[in-house]
Amino acid sequence: MSKTISAGRTPTIKIESVGGDLSLVGWEGEDILLKADNESLSVTQDGDQVSVSCADDLSLRAPKGANVLIERVEGGASIRGVLGNIELKEALGDLSIRDAANVTVGSVGADFSLRGAKGNLFVRQAGAEVAIRDVDGDIRLDSVAEDLALRDARGNISANVGEDVALYLKPQAGNSYSIHAGDDILLVMPPKTGATLALSADLIAVEWDGVENEDDSASRVLTLGDGAAQIALSAGGDIRVSNRADAGESAADFGNFAGMSMDWSGLGEAISRQVSERINEKIQQKMGQIEEKMRGRGKTRFASNSWSWSGASKGVPASPPNPKATDEERLMILQMLQDKKISAEDAEKLLAALEGDS
Repeated sequence: MSKTISAGRTPTIKIESVGGDLSLVGWEGEDILLKADNESLSVTQDGDQVSVSCADDLSLRAPKGANVLIERVEGGASIRGVLGNIELKEALGDLSIRDAANVTVGSVGADFSLRGAKGNLFVRQAGAEVAIRDVDGDIRLDSVAEDLALRDARGNISANVGEDVALYLKPQAGNSYSIHAGDDILLVMPPKTGATLALSADLIAVEWDGVENEDDSASRVLTLGDGAAQIALSAGGDIRVSNRADAGESAADFGNFAGMSMDWSGLGEAISRQVSERINEKIQQKMGQIEEKMRGRGKTRFASNSWSWSGASKGVPASPPNPKATDEERLMILQMLQDKKISAEDAEKLLAALEGDS
């Protein structure tokens, strides 16, 4: 169903809970347009205050100036073009934000991607990878479980990251940048950077004209140019500082950055692509597990890469009756369907094949 609410150009929208995925897009209109299953949607309004809850997937279009508070999203969330304050307390899946102002995030269960913020960004906890690009204000990341890729940040930065960090910075005079990584850090800056660097790691490598490397040095202080920006980096693995334009391309030769699919032209986009590829890999792995079981039972094969089915080869004797699908296999297929990783038609075919139906 679709529901339209008039609440002015700067409404306050409280999304109490979403049982599935959330899509929120800002637009020039003054109305709030909601789309969801009729029985799962609940909406109340008091002037410019709107409260929403939905037991399933929810899609909203809201005025660009809306202030948004999101309590909990069971699935993933995508937010684009909302220029009021955005606060999301908990999303169990992936979170993607584009073209925002001030953003506060409590907890993201999976990957987090942000591009284009006019204000500050604060993330308390991210459960997987984080990609950030083009932020005017300060960035504070209290806990990132896996990798961080960040570029085009114009404010202060504070980040605590569990694994690798890749930074492309143009340090601003008077700003401070404090990053801790459990593994390796790659920092790339323009040749004319003015910054004071305090570095601590197992190995420190500096690729900078006029700066010599110090063998077996685990800590080092460097002054580049006028030293006006303050940068403190600590890593459980190695630190590499470079002003080379191809540093991103050669990152695979340093630490574990090969797994980050580094791309100098767009660190955020590279991580976002990696997220999609990883999800697809998981789907294919599950499909492959089922296919192997089908092969063992002499079932009809399917090409998992193209998600197409083919009949048995001509001239091959029919297989003897096979055991029915196990509860584990049924649950695996139903979970993939619930997570929207396969369609209802694909689920039907998988169940039919495992049950021995033609």
